[in-house]
Parts: sequence; structure tokens; C-alpha cells
Amino acid sequence: MDFNQIFRDRTKKFSLEIIKSLSPLPYSDAVSIIRKQIIRSSTSVASNYRAVCRARSEKEKFAKICIVVEEIDETQFWLEIIEDLEYLEDKKLLLLKSECEELVKVMTTYKHKLSQNL
Repeated sequence: MDFNQIFRDRTKKFSLEIIKSLSPLPYSDAVSIIRKQIIRSSTSVASNYRAVCRARSEKEKFAKICIVVEEIDETQFWLEIIEDLEYLEDKKLLLLKSECEELVKVMTTYKHKLSQNL
């Protein structure tokens, strides 16, 4: 399996895990806002990574990976907020944070590599 397919699958799976983990939380204004923001940012990671894979030029690929890095960083921020507010059980949160951190590292490295090719 190639790198692009692996990370198309991983980013999609990550966004699905975010949705599944936060959907059961009871409604409140704060939870609603945070849930909406993290679901938006995590699904944006997955959809924009798919766009990276379909890019028609190196410049377009770089522009899309910049969005991916920005969105995965935002997702990491929302996971920190969720942790501080103790909205998820520790085990589930640890898994999400771990995968998010790996995706941050991979996507940042990929962005750096692409920037050197421009």
C-alpha cells in the first residue's frame, strides 16, 4: 500500500473516531461549540489530505498540505480543550491525542519536504 492511501485511510479513520467519541456527549452550549469545531477541523484534515493526493501541480499540493497542517493543529488544540474540561474518558482521549500527534508530525514533515521541492 502506498503512502497516500495509508494516510487517506488514517485521516478518515481519525475523523470518524472524533465523531464517534463526541457524538454521545450530552448537549450543552459549550459541548456543542467544541464538538462542532473539532468535527469540522478533523474532517477537514481528511478531505484536504484527499485533495493533496489529487493535486494537479506541486504548488497546489503544497497549498493543500498547508491547510492539512493548519487543521490538524487546530484539532490538536480542541483535544487539549476537551482534556482540560474532562469531557472524555482518559483512555479514549489518550488514543485520539496520540493519533493526532502522529498526524501532526507526519503532515508537518511532508509540508517541509514539499516546500523544499518548490
